[in-house]
Amino acid sequence: MRLDAFLVDRGQAESRAGAQRLIESGAVTVDGSPRAKSHRMAVGQVVETSVPEGGDLAAGQASTAVVEVVHEDDELIVVDKPAGLVTHPAPGHRGVTLAEQLAGRARGGQDPQRAGIVHRLDRDTSGLLVVAKTEASYDALRTMIARREVQRGYAALVEGHPDADSGTIDAVIGRDRSRRDVMSTRTARGRPALTHFAVVERLPRTALLDVTLETGRTHQIRAHLAAIGHPVCGDPRYGGRGSGHRLGLSRQFLHAASLMFRHPGTRAVLRCESKPPAELRRALDVARREPVPGGPDGN
Repeated sequence: MRLDAFLVDRGQAESRAGAQRLIESGAVTVDGSPRAKSHRMAVGQVVETSVPEGGDLAAGQASTAVVEVVHEDDELIVVDKPAGLVTHPAPGHRGVTLAEQLAGRARGGQDPQRAGIVHRLDRDTSGLLVVAKTEASYDALRTMIARREVQRGYAALVEGHPDADSGTIDAVIGRDRSRRDVMSTRTARGRPALTHFAVVERLPRTALLDVTLETGRTHQIRAHLAAIGHPVCGDPRYGGRGSGHRLGLSRQFLHAASLMFRHPGTRAVLRCESKPPAELRRALDVARREPVPGGPDGN
């Protein structure tokens, strides 16, 4: 196994790219010496990682970004998370997280480092998250998510055009058999996952989708869309690197745009919406102007 893949497999980095940044920064040694990211691990070798106090090696990390509060009351907070901000502490990550930014306001759960966190977004996915402020609302929101009573909608720009205007991807997701740093439908230990999509706009080389989740597996949207041959643009881990370069994206085009559920206290329906940030809107404008493949201006 390569050194960068080893770090991901052992939970010392969230992604292969993150592992490579750790290695290139000199924060990783094998048997006391720096090694290349392509170094092949051998049985008995000792790997040590160290990140300077307060250090942050994640590309585009928004650790100091101001998190917009969309809704807040005595029981919960709905925030609009910027891309680059990790939801809660995880192995291999150093830097401020959303959970830390909400410390003192969020409550619920047994892990104080994840207080109030009832669901999460990937680091480079932006958009809406609901966070509990009391133990009672934490338990209620967790139950609602488990019962699929929280409606979560995402805007995703994908490579190519789906055959149908709408569809459902019903396929288990787990660690890929050959690539431990990705989630996949090609897995030996998959968990049920259900993703719905509808085409909002067909562009020359891409398509803008409205995606809704019934389950919340790790990397579910990214893995499911890649499995049907339409990876999210700008997502290097799941096949969207090329389109990301074309469109000027520095992260995947995936934004949690809507959130709807019954308030655990008042039982009133709470609807929240978030527009994609400027970087995604710029990429969408570029995608609309791309030449049609095979056309007079195409490649």
